[in-house]
Amino acid sequence: MKPTVSIIMGSTSDWKVMEKAAKQLNDLEIPFEINALSAHRTPDQVEEFAKNAADRGIKVIIAGAGMAAHLCGVIAAMTTVPVIGVPINATLDGMDALLAIVQMPPGIPVATVAINGAQNAAILAAQMIATGDEKLAAKLAEFKQNLKQKIVNANKDLEEHKFDFRVIE
Repeated sequence: MKPTVSIIMGSTSDWKVMEKAAKQLNDLEIPFEINALSAHRTPDQVEEFAKNAADRGIKVIIAGAGMAAHLCGVIAAMTTVPVIGVPINATLDGMDALLAIVQMPPGIPVATVAINGAQNAAILAAQMIATGDEKLAAKLAEFKQNLKQKIVNANKDLEEHKFDFRVIE
């Protein structure tokens, strides 16, 4: 089994957020790898990773970073593999990371999810891969159907909360 998605984080302190991406990819049975690389502390390793990702079979990179959050853009500058940025709430409620990731110059796109939105990054990565994988597309359709069913069930559960002036139609 070879990884098709790479989860990269600027520091292992980002793991508590990025683990959600790993769990989602695992649930969808998508092979992935996990590494800590820093645009500022290990720039040579970031460059080596980014330049070799496509040749290693990586189809999507999920990169999480906080504070200055240059990791996502640096990787995107050196590869044609799609990069999904996950801004990590490390300081300033994550707004510094969000702006650093989303404000990329023309020609260096980084898809960006919500602050600490690693699960959505994994789902987006799966949707990208599923454009050429019918089996994965079916898993995603089932996943989304299950989301719908959770809300239907939640509304049924809410009906059990009785109040004298609550109107249920």
